[in-house]
Amino acid sequence: MLWSLFKILVFVAAVALVAFGAGLLLETSGGVQITVAGTEYTLGALQSVIALTVLLVALWVFLKLLSLLVATLKFLNGDETALSRYFDKGRERKGHQALADGLMALASGEGRLAMAKAARAEKYLQNPELTGLLTAQAAEQAGDTHKAAEAYKTLLTNPSTRFVGVRGIMKQKLSEGDDETARKLAEKALSLRPKHQEVQDTLLKLQAQAQDWAGARQTLSTKLKTGTLPRDVFKRRDAVLALSSARDVLDEEASVAQQEQAIEANRLSPDLVPAAAMAARAYIAKDKKRNAAKVIKKAWDVHPHPELAHVFAEIEPAESAAQRVTRFAQLAKLKPDHDETRLLMAELHIVAEDFPEARRALGDLIERAPDARAITLMAAIERGEGASDAVVQGWLARALSAPRGPQWVCGSCHNVHAEWTPVCGHCSSFDTLSWKAPEATEIPTATGAQMLPLIIGALEKTPDVEEVPEEDALDETPVEEPSVEPEVSK
Repeated sequence: MLWSLFKILVFVAAVALVAFGAGLLLETSGGVQITVAGTEYTLGALQSVIALTVLLVALWVFLKLLSLLVATLKFLNGDETALSRYFDKGRERKGHQALADGLMALASGEGRLAMAKAARAEKYLQNPELTGLLTAQAAEQAGDTHKAAEAYKTLLTNPSTRFVGVRGIMKQKLSEGDDETARKLAEKALSLRPKHQEVQDTLLKLQAQAQDWAGARQTLSTKLKTGTLPRDVFKRRDAVLALSSARDVLDEEASVAQQEQAIEANRLSPDLVPAAAMAARAYIAKDKKRNAAKVIKKAWDVHPHPELAHVFAEIEPAESAAQRVTRFAQLAKLKPDHDETRLLMAELHIVAEDFPEARRALGDLIERAPDARAITLMAAIERGEGASDAVVQGWLARALSAPRGPQWVCGSCHNVHAEWTPVCGHCSSFDTLSWKAPEATEIPTATGAQMLPLIIGALEKTPDVEEVPEEDALDETPVEEPSVEPEVSK
């Protein structure tokens, strides 16, 4: 701003000076005498002004031509000049246009065209930081993984694009199934950008798959510090990782530190059923039965689960069936109306051979939520109360097509697991298993509900053995009566 003002003032001063000089010449009498090569020239006032103007213009043109010659020599020598800047602007225009065309081709799904435009942009711009990512993504879209890898490696050489290069190669290794290399690259990428949520989640998933629980807990702490994970979710997942690192707590070679990890996992998330069960078993191993019972009761009050009942039974393994019913009553009163409590008490009463009380414990569960476990228990109750084989077989036949009840189900892929794991064995998602009833299938089977009328009807119409004609009894084999074993035994 000041420089522009200064140039304007200089221009005005020069014009004023020239006008002043022209005025003096016009007022001078006799004109101006100039001698060139022995010849004398006399110029009038007006002629002098014109001659001075032509001389100034000629001097300006000479200086411009001289500066053009100097610029041309510098241009030929490779120095930056106005000429080089002019041609550079032309190349930049062409390069930016090629870059824009490449981005449009990439968005349109034309990978090959995008690669060609990226190469043209690189030719004009000579800026790998700007065109490298377009080249890499276009090569990936076109299926040229080798070209994409080269482009990502080029980005590694510049500090400003190093993260993009590491992340790109990491995703390539993931697609190739090289999880170990991808995990190391994810660690490098996270060190470059600790707040990048995608890299955090990818690294946490890879560490969980590799059972690197210590590294996973560190990554989880990074997510909490950077604000990408709520504190309540952090506590839950930290408990899952602590539990995973102590899964072998009951092994003969389990250390005290591993037992403490199990207890810590339960402290971090009391409602995590596997953590509560493992912490209780750790207390049992230390002969701290009161602490074990306290842990189970606290977890049962939040979420009743069969595994908790199993561990609660392990506290007193030598007690009688009646004593077990009495002790489990303390657990049952925490959630008396919960389905799991009803099923548990029914099993205990069946073991104690108190079948009427077992029926009362089930209540309306058979009508309200009949699953295979409840129906099987009902068959055991009928057998204990002396019902006919047809009635018992009818209940067992009904259990064939009944829902399986709550199980460990992945929230991402809905795959059912026999036991809890921190990582889904089907989709490799971390901390997605929950205890719930899986989605029922709509595909009928030959052993489904369509067969029940035939099975039950045939059982009800089966005559006594002595009334069966000899020819109808051919190939008849005795049917072994099924036994029902409750989940919590003596």
